[in-house]
Amino acid sequence: MELRLLPLISSATEIVHALGMGRFQVGRSHECDYPPEVSRLPVCTWPNIAVDGPSAEIDRLVKERAAAAASIYEMNTELVRELRPTHIFTQTQCKVCAVSLDDVERAMRAGLSADVRVVALEPYALGDLWRDIRRVAEACGRAAQGESVAASLQTRMAAIAARVASAKSKPRLAALEWIDPLMAAGNWVPELIEMAGGENLFGVAGEHAPWVSWEQILAADPDAIIAMPCGFDLKRSAADARLLANRTGWKGAIYACDGNQYFNRPGPRLVESLEIMAEMLHPEILEPRFENGGWVRVLEGGL
Repeated sequence: MELRLLPLISSATEIVHALGMGRFQVGRSHECDYPPEVSRLPVCTWPNIAVDGPSAEIDRLVKERAAAAASIYEMNTELVRELRPTHIFTQTQCKVCAVSLDDVERAMRAGLSADVRVVALEPYALGDLWRDIRRVAEACGRAAQGESVAASLQTRMAAIAARVASAKSKPRLAALEWIDPLMAAGNWVPELIEMAGGENLFGVAGEHAPWVSWEQILAADPDAIIAMPCGFDLKRSAADARLLANRTGWKGAIYACDGNQYFNRPGPRLVESLEIMAEMLHPEILEPRFENGGWVRVLEGGL
């Protein structure tokens, strides 16, 4: 039986292509946009809320739907049925970030073939990425390729960490996954910060992002704030980060990252996310390869 793969989360699409199985992808979610060739594939999902408004408004809408036990995303079940996927890839980590296992199971009950294999990714910490790559590969009969890709990505990350290990400074960071209200980055981001030669002040590896207050940030006195709002591109992240620059009491550095393409997408490009973090923290060691593409300086100072 020929594979017909339907990733409904952007990181799964990237994993499928890293494993050399892109030719088998038959559809995508509304957020799957990398590699660029997937843009030609039919879109099977859409958000139930407006995602182009201010951060505070998006947060309000998300909380309203969560309180009502309503899904944030919809699936085009009829289109999915027409695509006849052999595998659907979803996730259990966050119902806010992407189509969840619950969403897919509802669609299955609505008439999708019982023969479809549903593979739920579970990315909470960096180690889970390697397991997810292997999970996708094994589900598609490509176990050896999964081992090879995971090992290659780990080797690349280790090389970046080794380059900054000799750095004379270890900047103390407040990494933020949302700006209004403030939410610190959790899950794999604290690990990336440590590997990049920094000290993470908020958020715990392997745990969901915690809410924080501006007073807590000022009291911790970080060397820099790094804004990486979930789902926002670099331009929009920088606009939100500039709001922080105007808040009372802050005099240090502020950086903004493309959280959508990099830090908040637990796929193969977490390697590039690590490199972005390392070159922000240690420009004396790494050339700024991703500056103005993956990150920008919003406010000078600190580092």
